[in-house]
Amino acid sequence: MKILLLGKSGQVGWELQRALAPLGDVVALDRYGGDGLCGDLADLPGLERTVQTVRPQVIVNAAAYTAVDKAESEAELARRINAEAPGVLARAAARQQALLVHYSTDYVFDGSGSRPWREEDATAPLSVYGRTKYEGEQAIATSGCRHLIFRTSWVYGARGGNFAKTMLRLAREREQLNVIDDQVGAPTGADLLADVTAHAIRHLLPPMRHNDLTPSGLYHLAAAGETSWHGYARFVLECAQQAGQALKAGPQQVLAIPTSAYPTPARRPHNSRLDTRRLQNTFGLALPHWQSGVARLLAEIL
Repeated sequence: MKILLLGKSGQVGWELQRALAPLGDVVALDRYGGDGLCGDLADLPGLERTVQTVRPQVIVNAAAYTAVDKAESEAELARRINAEAPGVLARAAARQQALLVHYSTDYVFDGSGSRPWREEDATAPLSVYGRTKYEGEQAIATSGCRHLIFRTSWVYGARGGNFAKTMLRLAREREQLNVIDDQVGAPTGADLLADVTAHAIRHLLPPMRHNDLTPSGLYHLAAAGETSWHGYARFVLECAQQAGQALKAGPQQVLAIPTSAYPTPARRPHNSRLDTRRLQNTFGLALPHWQSGVARLLAEIL
């Protein structure tokens, strides 16, 4: 099997290089491409040429415009990368009868209520980022290609920056931290996303299984459980203390503040909970609790 992976240098793309390797030949690209291939989602003709050249059985798009606040002033670029590029990939996948795997976000919802969002719930994004990610979903769904769209939330990875690393740095520098407590979700590891992706692809290909009945479509994918950013920060510092780290601010010095106290250009959803039962039932999976993934991350970086 030949797999075209876009976004290889991001947190999810980095883990996907590992998780997809046992499935076949992985052609992994970042925005700079290589060997005449294009991995830049802003270059729509280049993307189409790349799919035609590689002729993959599976395309995994782990690239996106993710600067949520900056997107408010760069709406055109965010739309090209998050909406138009997935449409180009989807139409190219349809022509080649390839499977397209794509990642989306809880930001397609307005964050109201406290019930976990289901796949069929009405969308109402609050930001340019959320709107362009939803437009990307729609472009894929209407293309006619076989696809898996995984909506996720609060993604972190050991590679690059993340919330846990930021909290550890600040706790070493300051005697008190202020962290938002009225946004709730599940921190989800890039390694979990990559492993579930590989499992789902293997579930579908090869061989082709009952072409008309394969579970192509939209799935929510996040770690089990829920917490606020405030609870997340406290857990990180508790683990750090238990590991013998010297901190100026411990868990008790993390103060809860509302979203309104930390204004940003883009509005964030208060409720980022995702109902993952469709994914678990379809692919026979049990998703681990968010704390186990974060603890594993901290064991790696502390």
